[in-house]
Amino acid sequence: MDSGEVLIPILVPLGGMALIFGIFYLKNREATAMIEKGMNPKEFANRPAPYRNLKNGLLLLGAGIGLALAYLITQYILHDDENPALWFAFIGIGGGLGLISSYRIEKRELLDKERL
Repeated sequence: MDSGEVLIPILVPLGGMALIFGIFYLKNREATAMIEKGMNPKEFANRPAPYRNLKNGLLLLGAGIGLALAYLITQYILHDDENPALWFAFIGIGGGLGLISSYRIEKRELLDKERL
C-alpha cells in the first residue's frame, strides 16, 4: 500500500466537510452583507428566475448532443473506445453551446420587452 492510498480515507471526508462548511459560511456572509446594506435576504432568496428551466434544458441538451457526437466519432471515425478526453471535451463544448444559446434567447426576449 502506497503512502498516498493511506491519505485518501482521511482527506476525502475532510474535504467534504470543508466544502459544506464553506458553503454555509459564504451564505452567512452574503446575508450579513445584505443586512448591513439595508436589504432583506429573504426577498432575494425567493426571487423568480423565469429562464432557469430554459437554461437547464439547453445545457442538458447540449451535453447530450456532445455525448452523442463523442460516441459517433469514437466508434465510426477513430475506432477507439479509450479516449476519455474526447468525451469530456464534447460534453463541455455541447454544454457551453447550450448556455450560449440560452443567453442569446434571453437577451433577445429582454430586448423585445424593452421595445414594447
